[in-house]
Amino acid sequence: MSRQRSMETILHAEYVSIGELVRLTNTRYSTLKYYTEQGMLPFKQEDNGLTRRYKREESVEMIHQIKNLKQQGLSIEEIKQHL
Repeated sequence: MSRQRSMETILHAEYVSIGELVRLTNTRYSTLKYYTEQGMLPFKQEDNGLTRRYKREESVEMIHQIKNLKQQGLSIEEIKQHL
């Protein structure tokens, strides 16, 4: 089992894991996984261990944008078209 990186380290990292995005955005893991599966949250696939890495700044911004659009009442399909 790997140790969690500190928030300070995460905030300075170019790439983060989905678990770290959960911590950064206060969004459920299952929600972020769903966004990834729907193609709304792009990632880079690491060769070893099949670890997905997300660009921290872009992903956090995208998650906030998705949340904002959901609050406006848009469906997932409408959000995907908007993005």
